[in-house]
Amino acid sequence: MTTYPTEKCSILIVDDIEENLIALEALLGPLGQELVRAHSGEEALKAMLRQDFAVVLLDVLMPGMDGFETAANIKRLDQTKDVPIILLTGAEVETDYAYRGYSIGAADFLTKPFDPWLLRTKVSIFLDLHRKNRQLAAQAEQLRRLFAEARTAPAPAPRGRAASAEAEATAERREKGARGKGPRPPETSPRTATAPTEERLAEIGGQLAQIELLLRDTNAAEAPTLADRVAELERAVGSLRLRSE
Repeated sequence: MTTYPTEKCSILIVDDIEENLIALEALLGPLGQELVRAHSGEEALKAMLRQDFAVVLLDVLMPGMDGFETAANIKRLDQTKDVPIILLTGAEVETDYAYRGYSIGAADFLTKPFDPWLLRTKVSIFLDLHRKNRQLAAQAEQLRRLFAEARTAPAPAPRGRAASAEAEATAERREKGARGKGPRPPETSPRTATAPTEERLAEIGGQLAQIELLLRDTNAAEAPTLADRVAELERAVGSLRLRSE
């Protein structure tokens, strides 16, 4: 299977208080990722439309557009709806905060002051998921290219003794046809000869469609299983390509 280097991911941190942003940067710095600041919900939405983020850390209590409204707007946009959101709240929160957050699609809650180990662990989970999803998408794209090449590849020519026997049979059919001795034996049509390959292509195409469908709804538990399925399809298309060369 193709291997991919571990790449940096982008993390969006949203808080209207500068000191809180500085604290988050200090806590998340050891992860070695790109940290992007936003001081308001409006600024966060603009940032998310400009680039791809693995996870968003979003303060709930902000003036103007608060964290709940910002999260709801993020989930409404097709471009950003799948980005996980961790809501950040103070020690004194209302009892319905968790319900409100999960109801609009937040992935998790963290209460200030943050435990550094817990914060980095939760964020790391979403970073790993983001990388796996990107690898799966890249592998699916590679499968599509191989699948297209296999469909347009010419049928394999006979080799060795099989090629000689085919050549002799063809010459004999032509000679008999020229002398008018009996009906010309039926020749195997290219469609019949390549039927097994076409069936295999159809099978792989159907499995690839299932992978692409599952990729749109993948979660942390499904990612390893999907990776195995994509690897299996990649081997299948690769072997098909080798047989057609």
